Amino acid sequence: MNRIAVVGAAAGGLATAEALRRRGYQGVLTLVGDEAELPYDRPPLSKQILAGEWEPDRLALRGRADIDALDLDLRLGVGASGLDAAARTLLLADGTSLPYEALVVATGVRARCLPGAEGVGGVHTLRTLTDALALKTGLRMGQRLVIVGAGFLGAEVAAVARRLGADVTLLEAGPVPLAQAVGEETGRILAQVHREHGVRLHTDAKVATVLSADGEVTGVALADGRVLPADVVLVAIGSLPNTEWLADSGLALGDGLVCDQYSAAAPEVYGVGDVACWHNPLFDTAMRVEHRTNAGEQALAVAHNLLNPDARRPFAPVPYFWSDQYGAKIQAYGYLRDHDEARVLRSDLTERQFLVAYRRGDRLTGVLAMGQTPRALRAWRGLIASGATWDTALTDMAVTDPAAV
Repeated sequence: MNRIAVVGAAAGGLATAEALRRRGYQGVLTLVGDEAELPYDRPPLSKQILAGEWEPDRLALRGRADIDALDLDLRLGVGASGLDAAARTLLLADGTSLPYEALVVATGVRARCLPGAEGVGGVHTLRTLTDALALKTGLRMGQRLVIVGAGFLGAEVAAVARRLGADVTLLEAGPVPLAQAVGEETGRILAQVHREHGVRLHTDAKVATVLSADGEVTGVALADGRVLPADVVLVAIGSLPNTEWLADSGLALGDGLVCDQYSAAAPEVYGVGDVACWHNPLFDTAMRVEHRTNAGEQALAVAHNLLNPDARRPFAPVPYFWSDQYGAKIQAYGYLRDHDEARVLRSDLTERQFLVAYRRGDRLTGVLAMGQTPRALRAWRGLIASGATWDTALTDMAVTDPAAV
């Protein structure tokens, strides 16, 4: 194999290129990215960059010398526009055609937009460095910020904005924030944390339209007739996988690029990171994980499978994610969605501590915690990875860490 193309130059794409070189691949390695910047880290955008704690140059995943050492055919500032899978040719937005022998799709996701809010000054989404710097200018003392969407991204921005002195209103379309992802009880715990820090949280809040005057946002109108004044609006209502350029490729598309347990979408075509919806055999379900850690782990697995076609290994991780809010770190291991039970094992908001375990069928499938020790979380992770039953997991944790259950 003499020519591999990696489309997507964020964490997953760069990690794939690095892993291929470390494993001895010496052929032509093309890395395509639609942003002009060198690959940078995204999690700090909603935290350190918004808070003014970091300058943008600190986001770089690797310095120029490290990138040069990879000997890449680097194509930044130009995205992919199409794929001729039969001819194994990648089409770029500048009209260039690139042949390949193997392809890695790591094009990530983009923020969902709120219909009718396009082009209104002061209305933002948050996905890129440009987005973060634009939003940062509005997070000042006394500015009225309305955040549409109370998921983890909206919650992180709310926490930063309150610290900066902004007046924050957080809107959740359902009755409980994050209920689908982490369960209703956990969602209520997280909602209480926001309210204790002065955030006005409105649930069952359906947005009708964004109001503006002279091209600048003035407020958000809800479906029930209420109007919330706003100087700045952040739309944080989820994301969409960047797969449009694959529409005529013949590859299976659904909630992202559909991949098998090896992260393969077709012979010599693999998916990595946020865009890949792959079958995780550990949980026996298809999943698409939008977290930095998963992108790096999947990149390593794909590099191995590309270079060792006769010894491929399933990608069966215990997903991990974290969120920083109000000086506390929330961490989760496993697959929290589609659970049958979310049991709160510890809850002490005065000490900023809680622990929730998740069951699907008779198996422990996840844990979410704030203020817990690394040792305790590693133990829970080990139980999830081993496929422990629910009863066994709770019994084991009661012995090893009685305070955890």
